[in-house]
Amino acid sequence: MITKMNLIILSLLLLSSCNQKENTTSKEDVFVEDLLSKMTLEEKIGQLNQRTSRWEMTGPAPKNNDSQDQLEEIKQGKVGSMLNVTGADATREAQKLAVENSRLGIPMIFGYDVIHGYKTMFPIPLGDASSWDPEIVKLSAQVAAKEASAAGLQWTFAPMMDVGRDARWGRVMEGCGEDPYLASVLSVARVKGFQGENLSENNTIAACAKHFAGYAFSESGRDYNTVDIGTYTLHNIVLPPFKAVAEAGVSTFMNSFNIINGTPSTANPYLQRELLKGQWNFEGFVVSDWASIVEISTHGAAEDLKEAALLAIKAGSDMDMESNAYINHLAELAEEGNVDEKLIDDAVLRILKIKYKLGLFEDPYKYSNKEREKELIYSKENRDASRTVAKRSMVLLKNEKQLLPLSKQIKSIAVIGPLAADKDIPLGSWRAKAVKNSAVSLLEGIQATVSPKTIINYSKGCNLTLGDRGFRTKLSYEENDKSGFSDAIKAAQKSEVVIMAIGEDCWQSGEARSQTDIRLKGLQLDLFNAIKKVNKNIIVVLMNGRPLAIPELAKDADAILETWFAGSEAGNAIADVLFGDYNPSGKLTISFPRNVGQCPIYYNHMNTGRPSAGGNVFWSHYTDSPNTPLYPFGYGLSYTDFEYGELTCSKTTITKNESIEVNLSLTNSGKYEGEEIIQLYIQDPKAKYARPVKELKRFKKVNLQSGESKNISFTLKAKDFGYYSPEGEFLIESGEYYIYVGGNSQEVQQISFSIIG
Repeated sequence: MITKMNLIILSLLLLSSCNQKENTTSKEDVFVEDLLSKMTLEEKIGQLNQRTSRWEMTGPAPKNNDSQDQLEEIKQGKVGSMLNVTGADATREAQKLAVENSRLGIPMIFGYDVIHGYKTMFPIPLGDASSWDPEIVKLSAQVAAKEASAAGLQWTFAPMMDVGRDARWGRVMEGCGEDPYLASVLSVARVKGFQGENLSENNTIAACAKHFAGYAFSESGRDYNTVDIGTYTLHNIVLPPFKAVAEAGVSTFMNSFNIINGTPSTANPYLQRELLKGQWNFEGFVVSDWASIVEISTHGAAEDLKEAALLAIKAGSDMDMESNAYINHLAELAEEGNVDEKLIDDAVLRILKIKYKLGLFEDPYKYSNKEREKELIYSKENRDASRTVAKRSMVLLKNEKQLLPLSKQIKSIAVIGPLAADKDIPLGSWRAKAVKNSAVSLLEGIQATVSPKTIINYSKGCNLTLGDRGFRTKLSYEENDKSGFSDAIKAAQKSEVVIMAIGEDCWQSGEARSQTDIRLKGLQLDLFNAIKKVNKNIIVVLMNGRPLAIPELAKDADAILETWFAGSEAGNAIADVLFGDYNPSGKLTISFPRNVGQCPIYYNHMNTGRPSAGGNVFWSHYTDSPNTPLYPFGYGLSYTDFEYGELTCSKTTITKNESIEVNLSLTNSGKYEGEEIIQLYIQDPKAKYARPVKELKRFKKVNLQSGESKNISFTLKAKDFGYYSPEGEFLIESGEYYIYVGGNSQEVQQISFSIIG
């Protein structure tokens, strides 16, 4: 399957990228290069081999062949990294196997999926991204790193920065939403939170930029499915967040499962060699996703595992996660002359350098401290941080009649719904080492907040799912049992207001959890309609990991608060918002569709050749639904009101070397102190290549007291109006540009200026 010409082209690309680095004489380089010179080919390949734990490391290895084989591999220095080994004791014992038995004593690096917390759970990434606050996102990652490092880990497989436009795709919960600029800013913040200022500090961990690249564009929103996008979309939408974190010093990259232009990403030399390690000068290492080297063959792009190993190492995949491709075939490929050992050396050096930066050669056991683990994990300080992040992540979608905030002295409240007293679902998917049923429930949060005189009438109303949950990819939903409705109706009838907690089971979203139906499952909508007949004052509290199609709630609920899966302190944080201790300021980072037929739906779409009716039916539209989303990107309400002043620009024209300043005033005209996220978008209406109707380029979160005004300014450089051609060339074109500013992507003011020269 591999032609001679392809081998020649690949070899030239690889040698070119390997020779671009300048020689340095740092202590790090001297150390790792000296160590490399002492290693056999077999030991080098061992550093490229990542294995998951086959037994509990604090006990003896089982006598089955697989576990015994892994035990010997570690002792012989044939495992460079392990995943799913957690805890100070377990990581210390595993590290001993490598350090105290292998010839060179090279320590392993321990990785784990620390996505939104280790034991203290924070809001899912899509949730804390809704804060539009880099410091809040950074705080979430900092606490996760502190806990994970105290449990012996040095590496997380996060952040995920795939730009996601399709609510059907389960992994939208792991990302920052649909915009590449916002994803870039927040992903850099998350990397800084994980890695800190100095990776050798024992409270930081190496971050991993994933999935490189295009994973979120899987057709029909089905996980692991085919991706078929043009290079224009690749360069302008998919790649910017990855480039941003590469420039910010992220330690590692993870490639993705999908194909790009017919080539699996794991075997893609353009992405990994030419772009990442070449043009972007990335000095860390690339790890495959789970068994993605094996899947090169499954895709039909390699004859067998041996050829898959050949393609992966040539493409720039440095570490093999659970495929056993390198450990079984790389030495043979090198001996046959099909793989230049310099490529193996380059991969090994990259891995050794990250281990050096982590301080593992100085002290292999520095992260495995039982006392530190006991002191730092799930502390009150960490849970307080989780509560802070959670309340700032929530988005107020509707507030008719100013029903919110509620008074803590209210006489009676009905708390209804299958998620109202649940202590597990708020922890979310990808929950690392969270303890089951450890979250503060909404009911508990309300009980702790209101006056002792307030009567709380609780009723579950209905179940959401049936049977086992956990890692099952298909859940069964309760569709028939309405026996709890009568009790819920009674609770609503004798209460002033109803707080209804509905949404998703947390295992409805996440990896391998794509859905064709993103409406409310089970009997939840029926329950809402039954309650609405007896009490008109319904506040819906949504708990979910993706945008939901909720047109009925948007029409009939008086208030809707999007809380996502808010983590360990979910109930307390939600109560903070419901009762006015915190004025919600979150904004959506991903559009909510009216129905699943609109998916994928996103704000920064192209104009099309027929964007409006023109008096006939032949234009780009649906005959049964508006084109617009139910709630657009950037949308979110507050308990107060904000008035935007007139938008002005400092200049009407600039050259390609100049900047422009955009100014306006913002006034809090309501009665509460509050924060507004001011969003600035641009449009290039006439370019060489068609450009989106809007593109986010700046945002600011501003706090104002009631009645206070502030002057707001944004500075934009000419390069902020540039974009990439399909070939990856960055273009800044002369001509007229539009600037839009407002509180969401739809409600904006417009002004124009020109770039000349």
